[in-house]
Amino acid sequence: MADFDLIVIGSGPGGYVAAIRAAQLGLKTACVEGRDTLGGTCLNIGCIPSKALLNATHNLHEAHMNFEKMGITGAPALKVDWERMLRYKEDVVATNTRGVEFLFKKNKVTRLQGWASIPAPGQVKVGEEIHTANNILIATGSEATVLPGITVDEEVVITSTGALSLGQIPKSMVVIGAGVIGLEMGSVYARLGTEVTVVEYLDAITPGLDAEIARSFQKILIKQGMKFVLGAAVQSVERTKTGARVSWTQRSDDAPGEVEVEVEVEADVVLVATGRKPYTEGLGLEALGVEMLPRGQIKVDAKMQTNVPGIYAIGDAVPGPMLAHKASEEGIAAVETMAGQYGHMNYDVIPGVIYTSPEVASVGKTEEQLKAEGRAYKVGKFSLMGNARAKAVFQGDGMVKMIVDKKTDRILGCHIIGPAAGELIHEICVAMEFGAAAQDVAMTCHAHPTFSEAVREAALACGSGAIHA
Repeated sequence: MADFDLIVIGSGPGGYVAAIRAAQLGLKTACVEGRDTLGGTCLNIGCIPSKALLNATHNLHEAHMNFEKMGITGAPALKVDWERMLRYKEDVVATNTRGVEFLFKKNKVTRLQGWASIPAPGQVKVGEEIHTANNILIATGSEATVLPGITVDEEVVITSTGALSLGQIPKSMVVIGAGVIGLEMGSVYARLGTEVTVVEYLDAITPGLDAEIARSFQKILIKQGMKFVLGAAVQSVERTKTGARVSWTQRSDDAPGEVEVEVEVEADVVLVATGRKPYTEGLGLEALGVEMLPRGQIKVDAKMQTNVPGIYAIGDAVPGPMLAHKASEEGIAAVETMAGQYGHMNYDVIPGVIYTSPEVASVGKTEEQLKAEGRAYKVGKFSLMGNARAKAVFQGDGMVKMIVDKKTDRILGCHIIGPAAGELIHEICVAMEFGAAAQDVAMTCHAHPTFSEAVREAALACGSGAIHA
C-alpha cells in the first residue's frame, strides 16, 4: 500500500492549490518543497513581493503627482526609506507564506521538506527517504532565462529576484526585455527616481499583447519617464567599477533594416528580464522516460498526464502561459481527474495582468490573432476619458477594447488599460466562460460611478454605440 494517494512536488500556486484540493477530495496528500517557506517563486520572490513594491511606489507617485491637485499639501517633502520599504515587502511575503502553512495544516496536507527526485514511477525521494504514492504531480515552476554570455550576480547584473532586494535605489537601470516582468520592475524603480531604459529585441513591447493596447501602454510609460530602445539586439553586459556596461546593435533610423549601429550604455544596475524556462532539474525525468518538448517543457495530455502512468505535470513546467492562476487551475483539474471527477480547464479564458499603474489586463483573442485566423469580428472601444470615476482619480489615459464575433456578437476577447484593470477583466472572463455576447454585458446595469462602467460602454460600442463616447 502506498504512503500517499498523491505527492505534489513544488508548493507554488500550482502545487499548493492542487495539494489542498486533493485533500478536500479525500486523497491522502503530501507536498514536497525545497525552500524553507511554502509558496514557491510566486509568494517568495515573484508575484507577491513585486506587487508589494508596485503598491508602495504607486502610492509614492500619487503623493508626488496628485496629492497637491486634491488639496493635500506637503506631499513633495516625502522621502523613501528603502530599508523600511523592503521590510514591508518581506512582511507581506511572510504573511502569505504562513497562510499556506495554515491551509496545509487545516486540510491535513503533509509537508515534506527537501528537494525531490523521482527514482521510479510511484516513488518520490526527498533527502535519503523514499515515499510512495499512487500519483505524482510535478509543479516545480520555472526559473529566469539569461542571454548567452551574460553572467548574473544578483547585485549589479540581476534577474527579478535581485530586483526585489537591491541594497540601494540605483540612479540608473537598463532593463533587457520589455515583457511583463521587465516593465513591472522597471516601473517600480522609475517611480523611485531611477533613470530606466528598456531595451527590447522586438519592435514592440509586451509580446503577445494586442498591438493597439501595447502602443497605448508604451506611450503612457514614456510619459511616466521610462525610455525605450526597440529593435535592439544585446551583445554583451560587462561589470565595471561603478556598475555595468550594456552593448547592443540597433537598426539605424537613417536606413531601417539595412544598417546596424553599435550602442554602449553604462548603468548602475542591469535587469535581465528575457523570460523564464521550466525548472525540472534533478527530478530524473529523462531516466524515467518522461516525454519532453523542445523548449524543456513536459508533454502532457488534456488531463495533465505525462506518458508515464501515474505522473502528472502542471504550471510553468508544461506548455501554456507562465501564469500563477493558470497553474492553479491546472492543479485543480488534475487532482479532480485523479479523484474520478471531471477536471475543467479552459485555455481560451485565462486572463493576463500587468500590474503597473495603470494596470493592463487582457483575456481571449487579440485583433492580430483574429486577422491571422481570417475570422470576421467587430471592435468596441471606450476611452476612460469618458469615465467619471477614472477622471476623478487622474487615470483617464486608458481604454477598454472589446472584440466580438461579427455575426453572433459573442465576446472573443477584451483588453483594458486603466485603474483596476486586473479586477475589471473578470467580468469578461465570466461572460466568456458562459458564451455571452457583448449585448449581454451592455444590458447589465453597472453601478455609477465605477470604473466598470467603461466595460459596459465598450460593450455598447460593439452595437449601436457607447453613451459617453
